[in-house]
Amino acid sequence: MVFDPTRQLNESQRRAVTAPDGPVLVIAAAGTGKTRTLTHRVAWLVLEKGIDPRRILLLTFTNRAAREMLERAAHLVGGDVGGLWGGTFHHAANRMLRRHAPLLGYGPDFTILDQDDSLRLIKQCISELGLKDKKFPKPRVLSSVYGLAANRGADIEETVQDHFGTHSVDLDGVLKVHARYEERKRGLNAMDFDDLLVNGLRLLHEHENVAHAYQEQMQYVLVDEYQDTNKLQAGFVDQIAAQHGNLLVVGDDFQSIYSWRGAEVQNILSFEKRHPEALVVTLEENYRSTPSILNVANQVIAGNPEQYQKVLRATRPAEVKPVLAQLADGGHQARYVIEKVRRLIDSGAVAPRDMAVLYRSHFHALELQLELARSKMNYVLMSGVRFFEQAHIKDVCSLPRLAANPADSLAFARLVELLPQVGPKRAQSLWTALGEHFNLRDTAKRQKVAELLPKDAQPLWAVIDNDVFASDEDSGDVLERPDELIFRFNRAFYEEFANTTFENARNRLEDIEELIRFSAKYTNTAEFLGEMALLTNMDAEQDRHAGKATDAIRLTTVHQAKGLEWKAVFVLWLVDGMFPAMRSLEEAVGDAEERRLFYVAVTRAKDYLWLCVPRMRKSRDGGIQVCMPSRFIDEIDRDLLQTDRPGGFSHTPAWAKRGPRSW
Repeated sequence: MVFDPTRQLNESQRRAVTAPDGPVLVIAAAGTGKTRTLTHRVAWLVLEKGIDPRRILLLTFTNRAAREMLERAAHLVGGDVGGLWGGTFHHAANRMLRRHAPLLGYGPDFTILDQDDSLRLIKQCISELGLKDKKFPKPRVLSSVYGLAANRGADIEETVQDHFGTHSVDLDGVLKVHARYEERKRGLNAMDFDDLLVNGLRLLHEHENVAHAYQEQMQYVLVDEYQDTNKLQAGFVDQIAAQHGNLLVVGDDFQSIYSWRGAEVQNILSFEKRHPEALVVTLEENYRSTPSILNVANQVIAGNPEQYQKVLRATRPAEVKPVLAQLADGGHQARYVIEKVRRLIDSGAVAPRDMAVLYRSHFHALELQLELARSKMNYVLMSGVRFFEQAHIKDVCSLPRLAANPADSLAFARLVELLPQVGPKRAQSLWTALGEHFNLRDTAKRQKVAELLPKDAQPLWAVIDNDVFASDEDSGDVLERPDELIFRFNRAFYEEFANTTFENARNRLEDIEELIRFSAKYTNTAEFLGEMALLTNMDAEQDRHAGKATDAIRLTTVHQAKGLEWKAVFVLWLVDGMFPAMRSLEEAVGDAEERRLFYVAVTRAKDYLWLCVPRMRKSRDGGIQVCMPSRFIDEIDRDLLQTDRPGGFSHTPAWAKRGPRSW
């Protein structure tokens, strides 16, 4: 087989594949064939330029992506591309460190700690320093914070302050654990996952002869998904390519959506400043979506001023316009999506596996999960555990469960095991001492728990007791109001507990806020728990009898949908404060990254797209919160959309008719 670099490539792809030596920036918009471009570049270098594969470095973010590209390149070449350095940044750094670790004070047989090993070691450090307390951050939280500092190349003290500064956390203790952790790793001749990048870059910075050897060897460096690189990865790439200067990076600044885990969009935006002689090639021919879908994506993303402006051009014929669905509330939205899904299936237009429902945050899919369970429709939740099965939701529901059933030993154990120095055995002894019955209305029983708890747990129980069960004439019987009960428990105890226990505490606390809203529509605690248990059991029953996962629709956050595509896509809760998320608007990234996230959501759709805009949602006080359409929706010309107002847009849920309640 003779490789033809012009075969199956459009003009822009051909320019990128056959680019002359020197730095090349390929701006590959969504669905424009970036993988094809990279693999053809490898094949062109080997066959047309006669480059030895051992002198090519191909960096990706997953081993799977690397394998796929190498397989495609081998197919194009008509043989093996063995010797090519293909893999993740961590893989490349590890190969270098295996040869030169002694230069950094490590043995060449150093151990790479997996996540479990790393967490166990951090736990040991906490114990050695006498900081083992349920109010002290858990190892997983510390690991996340330490890793964020490493990947951003940021000062550990500043990172710790930024993360924990607003919480009652022992900041000095957190820093002491970090220092001990670094010391212990050295003593074990071990590196964690983040150390591979940190030390790989150190190796190149501190040992000029080693850097020169790899710079000479790697005549061509290719990087995939460049917009997702962090500070360390961008520095690593620039160092390796410094001698020959043959650096080709492929990415799309429009799809840079991972700043929360250290990715820096400025790496791709500043590429030309760091490499003034760079050739820039823009891929704009989209092979995925219809023109009407791309028109929406183009219009909204144009609102970001600091970016490589580009316009997606469809290669497919025009079909139906995207639908702007104006709905009453979350429940109405859920029923609407299910109705449309059924119509698509019944008409034979789209199979379930080719449909996806996307949302900004996990809790946005709560009502939809409930309606899907009621309708016995198969679905695969790609964005995590089903709502009521999540640990934090079960935690805060332990009080309502006890309120409804004082004999619920499982709920009691879950509640008290959240406290310091209380494990399963202590929880069981407490339960036995209480006569295997705990009525939350019984002041004497609550006081007895306080007396039997370990000393470190007693102050926290006192806070819960005082703040949750304090008499309040205006609130009525708090035990009969699940929303009030969960709200008080969260405010008194669980919010701080979450911040020291979970690395994604903010997301979990948002889930709890949504649970409070959701539970406010029930007239009493028993009704709420009954509905929750019924739906959870329906989910479990469905899972046991469901067909293959390929027969189910997909539910996922937009972050996890990146890189995927479906024939039909529904985007939920397109209202300000939810998409874009309020917390993001309040942070440094502003609405720029939220706009990119919306762009990613829209460009997952191939044929059909629904943009769902509910007009109201439950407020935390049991009343109505009027929702403003997302600013991104407001930016779309209405002639690009078809508007659907199901039921004449007159539906008002029963809870809204009842009006607000006072707390």
